[in-house]
Amino acid sequence: MEARRRSALISIFFVLLIHGAHCFYLPGVAPQDFDKGDQLMVKVNKLTSIKTQLPYSYYSLPYCRPETIVDSAENLGEVLRGDRIENSPYVFKMREHQMCNVVCRTTLDAKAAKEFKEKINDEYRVNMILDNLPLVMPIRRGDQDLTPVYQLGYYVGLKGQYAGTKDEKFFIHNHLSFTVRYHKDAQTELSRIVGFEVKPFSVKHEYEGEWNENTRLTSCDPHANRLVTSSSNPQEVEDKQEIIFTYDVQFQESEVKWASRWDAYLLMSDDQIHWFSIVNSLMIVLFLSGMVAMIMLRTLYRDISKYNELETQEEAQEETGWKLVHGDVFRPPVNSDLLCVYAGTGVQCLGMMVVTMMFAVLGFLSPSNRGGLMTAMLFLWVFMGIFAGYASARLYKMFKGTEWKRIAIRTAFLFPGSVAIVFFILNALIWGEKSSGAVPFGTMFALIFLWFGISVPLVFVGSYVGFRKQTIEDPVKTNKIPRQIPEQAWYMNPIFSILIGGILPFGAVFIELFFILTSIWLNQYYYIFGFLFIVFMILIVTCAEITIVLCYFQLCSEDYLWWWRSYLTSGSSALYLFLYAAFYFFTKLEITKPVSGMLYFGYMLIASYAFFVLTGTIGFYACFWFTRLIYSSVKID
Repeated sequence: MEARRRSALISIFFVLLIHGAHCFYLPGVAPQDFDKGDQLMVKVNKLTSIKTQLPYSYYSLPYCRPETIVDSAENLGEVLRGDRIENSPYVFKMREHQMCNVVCRTTLDAKAAKEFKEKINDEYRVNMILDNLPLVMPIRRGDQDLTPVYQLGYYVGLKGQYAGTKDEKFFIHNHLSFTVRYHKDAQTELSRIVGFEVKPFSVKHEYEGEWNENTRLTSCDPHANRLVTSSSNPQEVEDKQEIIFTYDVQFQESEVKWASRWDAYLLMSDDQIHWFSIVNSLMIVLFLSGMVAMIMLRTLYRDISKYNELETQEEAQEETGWKLVHGDVFRPPVNSDLLCVYAGTGVQCLGMMVVTMMFAVLGFLSPSNRGGLMTAMLFLWVFMGIFAGYASARLYKMFKGTEWKRIAIRTAFLFPGSVAIVFFILNALIWGEKSSGAVPFGTMFALIFLWFGISVPLVFVGSYVGFRKQTIEDPVKTNKIPRQIPEQAWYMNPIFSILIGGILPFGAVFIELFFILTSIWLNQYYYIFGFLFIVFMILIVTCAEITIVLCYFQLCSEDYLWWWRSYLTSGSSALYLFLYAAFYFFTKLEITKPVSGMLYFGYMLIASYAFFVLTGTIGFYACFWFTRLIYSSVKID
C-alpha cells in the first residue's frame, strides 16, 4: 500500500513537471506583449566607467527626476554588481513616434557642474533598460555594410574645444534620440520589443520669451521641421548654465523575433580565436595524455609484471625507483590538517564550478537574467559546503585524526574568512568613494547569514558523515622510521618543479581568460559558456595529468614527499593567473585612480586564490588516485 501511494505521488510529480515545462520562463525573461499606445516605462541603471570601475546611481547626478523615485526589486547578484535600477521620467507610447519631448529644464550650480565634469572626465556611461533590454549605442565600423558594434549605454558627455581656442570645455549629452525596435505579430497586431538603441547629442537649446510649460523650443521643433541631428551647437557644462533635457523616440519594425533579440548583444565575431584556444589546449592535453599513458604502461605493465621484460640493469634501476619508497609514500605530511582543509575547500569550488557551468550551458544563466550568474554561484558555493566537510573529514580520518569538529571549523572558516576580510576592506574603499557598488548593510547581513546560517552547518553535517565512514586504508604499510631522501637533481627541486607544473594548466586557459577579464572590467557581455565549459574540462584534465607526470618523476627519484607538492604543482597556475591579471591591467585598462587599482588587484587576488584552491585540489586528488593505484598493484616483498 505504501509503495503504491509513493508511486502515485511520483507519477503526479512528473505529470506536473511535464505540464509546467510548457509554461516555464526564467524570472525576468518572459515575453511581454504591447498594443499600440501602451505605456513603455524606461528604467535607469547605474553609471559605469571602465576608467574607475566604480558604479554610481543614476540620480547621483542632477538629472531629471520623476515625481517619486521607485527602486526595482534586485536579486543578490545585481546588488553585488552595483546595479541600482530605478524608474525615470522617460515614458514612451508603443509605436507612437515622439519628437523633441522636453523632460525638464535645470540650472546648474557650482556643485552640480563639478559633478558632471568629473563624470565626463572619467568617461562615465548612462545605462537604461526597456522591457528588460539594456540600452545600446550602435557604432558603425569602416565598412557600412558590416553589422554595427553595440556599446552598452551612452557617455554622460564629452570633452572638446571651440574652434580657434585651446581651452578644454565639457559638454553634456542632453538630447537623446531613441530607437525602439519591435516585432509585430501579424495575427494579433501585438508587438514585442526586440531592440533599444540611442544616439546622444549635445545641444544648447533655445527658446523665445519666458520659460513655461508650453514653451516651444526653436532649436528642436518638429512643426518647423527642425530636428536634432548633430552636436554642432553643444551644451556646455558650467556654473549658472541652463540645461534643457529633451528626447526623440522612433519605432522601427524588425524581423528579429523576441527569442533572438539578445543575439546582437552577444554577437561574437572572433569565435575563431576561441576555437584556436581549444585546439591549443587539446594539443597540451594530448601531449600530457601520451606521457601519462607511457608512464602507466611502464609502471603497471612492465614494473608490476615482475619486470620480466627489462633488458639492462640501468633500466631496472630507473624503473624501480618509485618502488623503493613504498614504506614512506603514505606517511602523513607536515601540516596534514591544513591539507585536509584545502582539499575540502577545493572540492567545494569544483562542485560549484561544474554545476554553474552546466546551468550556464543549458541557458539558465542568460544575460537577460541580470545578476543570475553571481547569485547562482553564491548559492551553489553555500550548498556545496556539505561536500567540503565530507572530503576534508575523510582525508583527516585517513591521517589518523580524531577531532573532526576542529577540522570542520577550519574548513568552514579558513577560505571564506580570508575572502571575507579582503572583501570587507574593498567594500570600505567603495563606501569611501560613495559608489553604488558598495554592498548595503542588508545585503551584507544576507551574505553573513548564508555563510553562518547555511554553509557552516552544512560543512559540519558533511564532516560528521565523512568521519563516520570507514577509514581509507593505505595499500602498503608505512615504516616507523622515515627513509632518507637522496640528494635530488636541480630540476627536481621542489620550487622549480612546482613553478614548471603551473605553466601548462595556465596555458590551457589563458586565451579564454582574456575574454573573461574583458567581460568583467571592460563592461562587455560574456555568453560563450559552451567554449568555456570545454576549456574548463581541458583544465581539469591538464591539472590531473601534469601532476601525475611530475609526481611519477618525483617518486622515481626516491622523494616520497608528494602530498603538498601535488597540490602546489597544479595550484601554482594561480600565480601565473595573477601575473597575467597584472599584465592585463597595465596593457589593456586605463585605470588611473589608486582606489580603482586597489579594487582591481583585490578582486583578482580573490579570483587567483580561488583558482589556486580549485586547481590544487584537482592535482592532489589525481596524484592521490595515481599513487594508490600503482602501489596497490604491486606486491611488496
